Amino acid sequence: VGAGVIGGTTEAKTTPVLVVEDSNDSELLAAPVDSGSEVTVEYTHSVEKTLVSDVYVVSDGELVMDRMLFSSYGAGLPSNVPVIRRGNRYEYRPPEQRHETLIVSTGPVAGHELVIDGKRYDLFEIADGGTVHIRVENRVRRSL
Repeated sequence: VGAGVIGGTTEAKTTPVLVVEDSNDSELLAAPVDSGSEVTVEYTHSVEKTLVSDVYVVSDGELVMDRMLFSSYGAGLPSNVPVIRRGNRYEYRPPEQRHETLIVSTGPVAGHELVIDGKRYDLFEIADGGTVHIRVENRVRRSL
């Protein structure tokens, strides 16, 4: 639906936005996204001390798990599933997993970061070390 004036009123157009909120529903970050945008949660594995990247794709207002990239096998990482070796990392592509909300408990060891279409945010700092909820929200953008 395009935006325009109909009968003297303004027609609204919605834009998808990735929203990060704390556990009190206070907005900490809002970033525009498109269908197909990649959203990555990166962190250091607490035992292996290696980088883990959980990559999601924005689709129909949800975050769809696309792949997980990791450097070594450890607790909580895929071990009995098919993986592909990509350079010095492994790639796991899970069956479709759609999420309305991702809940991430940040920590100083993990050093969580959020990457939205290549732009990096320090999720641990944004969350002040707490838990965040990440979701896609359609926001109204008015135009004349």
